[in-house]
Amino acid sequence: MEIDPKIDKNTPDLLVKYRHIVKAAAEKGIREALARHKANGNPVAIARNGKIVMLTPDEIRNI
Repeated sequence: MEIDPKIDKNTPDLLVKYRHIVKAAAEKGIREALARHKANGNPVAIARNGKIVMLTPDEIRNI
């Protein structure tokens, strides 16, 4: 894997500097995973009000 030349290696915290890119990538991955679960008829575990609950594919909202 090559190092992206646009990344300044002298930055103390790359996650802070590139937080908008990291956040967008994480949100995209979550949307894709939820869509796959729903399409394949698989439930997904989420945290709701401090408890773990399972959502059925019908309960997974379209994003």
